[in-house]
Amino acid sequence: MFFSLRKIATIIGLGIFLSSTGQEENLEKNMACLKCHENQTYSFYNEWTEFQEKRLMNPFYILNGQHFASSVHGSFKCTDCHSPDYEAYPHDAELKLEPLNTCLDCHGGDETYATYKFDQIGEEFEKSVHFSISGESFTCSKCHNQHYYMVTARKSTTVKEIVAYNNQMCLSCHEDGSKYQLLSEHASPQLSVVHDWLPNQELHFDHVRCIECHTEATDSFLVSHNVLPKGQAVKKCVQCHSSNTMLKASLYKYENIQAREDGGLSTIIANQSYIIGANQVPFLKTLSIIIFLCVVGGIAFHIVLRIIKS
Repeated sequence: MFFSLRKIATIIGLGIFLSSTGQEENLEKNMACLKCHENQTYSFYNEWTEFQEKRLMNPFYILNGQHFASSVHGSFKCTDCHSPDYEAYPHDAELKLEPLNTCLDCHGGDETYATYKFDQIGEEFEKSVHFSISGESFTCSKCHNQHYYMVTARKSTTVKEIVAYNNQMCLSCHEDGSKYQLLSEHASPQLSVVHDWLPNQELHFDHVRCIECHTEATDSFLVSHNVLPKGQAVKKCVQCHSSNTMLKASLYKYENIQAREDGGLSTIIANQSYIIGANQVPFLKTLSIIIFLCVVGGIAFHIVLRIIKS
């Protein structure tokens, strides 16, 4: 059997990750699935025609094995979530109708994960516009891909990285017409048109999460899950661009916590959450640091000259 370079890299990546957690058996079982689900095509023997046939894989069922290995569920085997009946190939067509697990199916009422407040998040989500429109059919997986999900907000070193990861969850549906219409009877609106009132759109989209304006701000969760109707979205600049910015309770929350834990003036200066909004201009920030260093250097140089003369 010949493997592509991508396939070999995936096997190595999965092998390193799973062997380190003592899950070699899972690797072997998962590779039996990824043998098809990492490729654009799949083959099977058609008992009706008595021919070996090759067909295109549904793009929604194509996975990236390396990304899966680095996700929070990377140590699982496929049948931990999917029916064991999938081990038979070709798969029974009716298995596609099997309901997918939600986060609460595994994490609900679990004291091990009580810190993450899954149960309270579920209650909050049930107040959201997504649930009010789609009900139980809008599962966690609509936003959180079970195969690739990572806890970025707790591990990222920069706010921009958190913003990019979180916004991609929204854009994966709201910028994909086919996925959008799985949940709506209307065509997906152009985001640039919907947000035509917003100045500097590109800067906002790159540096602020969609949920900052489209969810109910709360200090109880890392991420608010009560997505509001568009008529209730934040449109007042002062709610973010002020000394008492709402972003301190959401986007910059964990930067502030980290800063307080580490302590020190240098941490506060480096933490952008202390200089938010209209004052946060990168050029002026750099310029102010240069001026400060020049003043300190000038004072030091003056002291040295006075010592030499005396």
